[in-house]
Amino acid sequence: MRAVCVDVPGGPENLLLRAVPRPQPKAGEVLIKVHAAALNRADLLQRRGLYPPPAGESDIIGLEVAGTVHTLGAGVKMHWKPDDRVMALLCGGGYAEYVSVPEELLMPVPSNLSLCQAAGIPEAWLTAFQLLDFIGIVKEGEVVLVHAGASGVGTAAVQLVRLFGAVPVVTAGSPEKLELAEKLGAAAGFNYREESFAQGVQDFTGGKGANVILDCIGGRNWEPNVSSLAIDGRWVLYGTMGGRAVEGDLLGKLLSKRGHLLTSLLRSRNLVRAFTGRVPVIDRTFSLDDIAEAHRHMEANRNMGKIVVSVIPQNEQTQ
Repeated sequence: MRAVCVDVPGGPENLLLRAVPRPQPKAGEVLIKVHAAALNRADLLQRRGLYPPPAGESDIIGLEVAGTVHTLGAGVKMHWKPDDRVMALLCGGGYAEYVSVPEELLMPVPSNLSLCQAAGIPEAWLTAFQLLDFIGIVKEGEVVLVHAGASGVGTAAVQLVRLFGAVPVVTAGSPEKLELAEKLGAAAGFNYREESFAQGVQDFTGGKGANVILDCIGGRNWEPNVSSLAIDGRWVLYGTMGGRAVEGDLLGKLLSKRGHLLTSLLRSRNLVRAFTGRVPVIDRTFSLDDIAEAHRHMEANRNMGKIVVSVIPQNEQTQ
């Protein structure tokens, strides 16, 4: 099969498309013929050698795919059959024509979604669902500040916050990204390049602050995050795109708000059975041959929604 390999960690030019052995499904696993995979920030880190897969997992990059069931391993208990349309959350192996997946990580693709759309669901939507429901414990009527509101996780989070009966507000780096988030349901948006989002949140909430903050930025945002936080608010940290180092009186200021700092890693969860898929926002679709350009597109922060990679030709995809 064809797969994307990284022999030497580095830039997008280090992504190599080559022939590798097709995986064989182990007991309890299902072999998927991959029709589409989606990009995640973790993929960029893994390409640079900064986010290794768990021990024993594939070193091929890729955390979410959609496709069709090809082969069942021994002892599969669920009622999957060949050609079933499925999407899956992975520990790795998604940038390939086939991937073997434990059956409990599979979800059926709803009939209203193409396989390209379905590829954008598992990581972003399960992440957003976990952060909001399991960790942030968002309640009806609460205000939720979502950083990177036009990203894959951000667009999913805005829609889920509305489904929870809460009020999403977002940050983003351009008017176009703010407009997208507002079309999806954001009640307000703040351009962090041009204004203080902390002041924006305070103005929007009448000085009460956000009850929950979904933060993939980290370091450089800590002070405005604490300023944005309501008394007894929950700051949910799931990424450090803005750095890991913190200088200043973080603990004192967080304590003054009686704030809760909660953290999560994207690989560490088991959410498939708790989640029902929704329609994702797709930014662009690249071919597998153009995987390096797909990575450059994400690294330049040009995407609004999910970036999807078509693993087989578009005209061969099952709709």
